[in-house]
Amino acid sequence: MNNSFINNLNDEKYFYSLIENLANCKVGFYSVGLYPASLAYNCAMHGKSNNILLAPREGRDLLGAFSKDVLSNMENEIIERIDRMGHYFFEGRRKSYDLSELLLKCEIVILSSNSNHIQDDVKHALELRKTLKRENVVLGCLVGSFCIESKNKSPFILCNKYPKLAFFTGFHRHGALRNPNDSFTANFCHPDSLTALIGARILNQLSPKIQVSPGVHNIECQYIKSIKNISSIFAGFVNNFHSDKPGMLPTINTVLLAQCLDQAASVSSKVRKENKLQSKYLSLKELGYGEERIIAKENIEEKLCEKGDYTFSQLNAVKADVLGSMSLPTEGQPTRNFQAGQVLSDMLFELKRCPNDIKEFVNWCNRYSLSQGGLEGLKSLKFWPEIYKEFGIKNNNCSMINLIYLCFNANPDEKKEIYKVLISSEEITNFCQESVKSRSSLELNEKLKGSDIFNNKEMFYNKLLCIKKDKELQKKEFTNKNSEKIPNYMNALKIINKYFIN
Repeated sequence: MNNSFINNLNDEKYFYSLIENLANCKVGFYSVGLYPASLAYNCAMHGKSNNILLAPREGRDLLGAFSKDVLSNMENEIIERIDRMGHYFFEGRRKSYDLSELLLKCEIVILSSNSNHIQDDVKHALELRKTLKRENVVLGCLVGSFCIESKNKSPFILCNKYPKLAFFTGFHRHGALRNPNDSFTANFCHPDSLTALIGARILNQLSPKIQVSPGVHNIECQYIKSIKNISSIFAGFVNNFHSDKPGMLPTINTVLLAQCLDQAASVSSKVRKENKLQSKYLSLKELGYGEERIIAKENIEEKLCEKGDYTFSQLNAVKADVLGSMSLPTEGQPTRNFQAGQVLSDMLFELKRCPNDIKEFVNWCNRYSLSQGGLEGLKSLKFWPEIYKEFGIKNNNCSMINLIYLCFNANPDEKKEIYKVLISSEEITNFCQESVKSRSSLELNEKLKGSDIFNNKEMFYNKLLCIKKDKELQKKEFTNKNSEKIPNYMNALKIINKYFIN
């Protein structure tokens, strides 16, 4: 898959022509759901150029993603401008744009469909682009969930399957892009730094209220987007169920953000061995990064080994997307995944238990007019165990995701422990504190054995002196001495370690 503006920098004439014409370069969005439609609204409200084109899926209305109530509050002038973005006249007849026409007229085409259609759309776009001899059109996506391979049913990250596919991401909340006073940041990510720079410049022109910066980490950003949507469900639950305990909310959100980045760092270390970043023309610093690489290392058997690559963490729009999706807005509605978390909160409060399964939860979401098709976080959660194994994610980097997964998928007795952790501010903050510790943590390991090093000073002392003793004997001695009940959050950690063993 070739996917860049410039295949040969020696073609001076073509390069000059492209750069001179940037102000007129058009961006097409195929499959106009809520996000591209809201983006188009922002561009119609603020933008002076006509550089955005929209092509709805066959059989769908251009503004079908908006409810009748929302449409009734829109200005007619703006609706008319959006309408012109999606239609043209041919031989006296009004027609809707389709994917072929976007490829013929645009320099960038964003395939905006969700995980239900995106794989077919990418294949179709690649075939069309070749047929139309428009292979300099850069294809991108904004899907925020893991995809599933049709043959072997194994999940994957789309940008990892198509390493040169661009990824466009920025924070979006219901109604926010239609606020005339608000401003937003976004990232246009492509593994080729020059393509990323030019693409960001083209997208940055669409609206003065949307600032787009280039990045090269398309795979990492798509992973963050997918796992962020799961985290948003957790955040919605906590914000709703524990709304009377505002002191714990920053702790939860901090852990959720940190673990999103930690997981992406692990993914980056693995995928970049095969799909290296192409900084042939521009270095990362020249692209706007503060550092060329930010590497975390781990001491394994007295050797320093790379643990994760955090270079992508310099993309502020990506982090803003995570934080924004996990916070309750002062006005308007939170994200759909956050709303799903609020439904989970109501469910636990009313039933006094965890959901029996995902199906029961989906039925509750339907009551609140939240269809499963729009809940990308729920789709990603379904595939979590396979993603966890594929990228070797460590439990201390994904404990919150593991907890919310088992809320739906553990057995009934295990769910009782999970439930007790979720409903207690003390238990859940203790879980946050302990679950982020690595497997080498002395205190955590002893707690998992049912012991507390501060209750056994001899054992503590011997541990510090590295005196080798029979561990089983030590465990027995301690168990006999300690009659305290094991807290629920430790039981939850034991359950997690049973299901997730990386």
